[in-house]
Amino acid sequence: MVMYKGQNVLLVYPEYPDTFWSFKHALKFVSKKATFPPLGLLTVAAMLPKGWEKRLVDMNVGPLRDEDLRWADWVFLSAMAVQRNSVEEVLKRCQEVGAKTVAGGPLFTEEPEEFGQVDHLVLGEAEVTLPRFLKDLKEGRPQHIYTASERADLGRTPVPLWDLVDMRGYDSMCVQYSRGCPFNCEFCDITALFGRIPRTKSAGQILAELDALYARGWRGGVFFVDDNFIGNRVKLKREVLPAIAGWMRERKYPFQFFTEASIDLADDEELMSLMTDAGFYKVFVGIETPNEDSLEECQKFQNKGRDMVASVRKLQHSGLAVQGGFIVGFDNDPPDIFGRQIRFIQNSGIVEAMVGLLNAPKGTRLYRRLKAEGRILWDKISGNNMDFSLNFVPKMPRHMLLKGYRDILATIYAPREYYERAKTFLREFRPSGRTRFRISGREALAFLRSLWRLGLQERGRRYYWKLLFWTLARRPRLFSWAVTLSIYGFHFRKVTEEGALR
Repeated sequence: MVMYKGQNVLLVYPEYPDTFWSFKHALKFVSKKATFPPLGLLTVAAMLPKGWEKRLVDMNVGPLRDEDLRWADWVFLSAMAVQRNSVEEVLKRCQEVGAKTVAGGPLFTEEPEEFGQVDHLVLGEAEVTLPRFLKDLKEGRPQHIYTASERADLGRTPVPLWDLVDMRGYDSMCVQYSRGCPFNCEFCDITALFGRIPRTKSAGQILAELDALYARGWRGGVFFVDDNFIGNRVKLKREVLPAIAGWMRERKYPFQFFTEASIDLADDEELMSLMTDAGFYKVFVGIETPNEDSLEECQKFQNKGRDMVASVRKLQHSGLAVQGGFIVGFDNDPPDIFGRQIRFIQNSGIVEAMVGLLNAPKGTRLYRRLKAEGRILWDKISGNNMDFSLNFVPKMPRHMLLKGYRDILATIYAPREYYERAKTFLREFRPSGRTRFRISGREALAFLRSLWRLGLQERGRRYYWKLLFWTLARRPRLFSWAVTLSIYGFHFRKVTEEGALR
């Protein structure tokens, strides 16, 4: 057996295409290259032997050069489905220069059979499988593929190796507190990847990660990347949120936190209060659909039997802005679902509303059901649920579904409807005074750029001015929000007009 002795490790994060969540058009206003750094790769880097040389190339921030690949003894890759094209390009380049590759993350874990050219596939949760690979590598007998059925103990997850990152290229930093979700929505692959029992880090671990970001000089947004931050409410209430709140008070609130949570957060006033006290100001919520039969179909029971607009209002009134995810294409969607989605989005004041077509990721219960019904067209999904792709045969006539979906996008991102929705949100939002938004030079420059691009050049400029003047007159404290949402709207329109609606 040949022992690989290379100690130069290049961690590569492939490029994202221009999608709803890339915010690429908005980032130009603040002179940033990417929304978040690759938290998974930075965590993996912290698990590698200390004596190894490590470099990071995030292709969303800077180019991957041939000399980087030639320097490396090992190229570590992590990616999601939406990065597939860039992954294939990177692997081809690695083969051309003879660089050994190690790959993990959601894309490779869900489709390992598609990546036989990777030298070593380290799948599942790295805390479980990476030590096995490193042990075998040290002994000179690394295997091609490493899998595990057990779940990782997050109490052993190290602080990410932030020294590898130039934070100036990013809009926000990120932290992970938990993995897993107690719900089991049919279309979601989270439970397949991470299980239904939420596993969490300790309050001490989270504070250590915040300390690391603070010590590096970061001040600004921090995204808790958990798929459902409130999966373990007891621990959040008793330990984690009070600890974060104390840490934030001592340092005069240097960060603004945002995360993902299920809609039942709106039922827990104590939890909402603890979150805003700790510095949380925004949550992404999977709304999916206002149609009860479709919620029943996908087993999104936490959303059933409630006034969803009222639940969104409770979150907004508590100081938590709501980003929303919506889906069309369920078997039980009626012909009027498209208009109902538009009305819900407009009435709720969810400005950042991501509406996608249903797809069936491999590994989900939805995929298995549709496979058994003979309705799966292909296994791969693009990961971009706004690209008009469907990997299954829908019950609604395909042309009707695609036309209705196009109508939703053309309506909710149009300037008049978008700015009206922003006004609805600003009317309802009650931000916590504990979350401090400082106007930096970067934000001031973004405002000036918005005056030129949105106020003078864009076709919807009159709605931009109307929103700014309305906000100055009615909600002057939220003026920075009005500017930010206007810039987001520009990105959403560019994505839909140049991509989905082209």
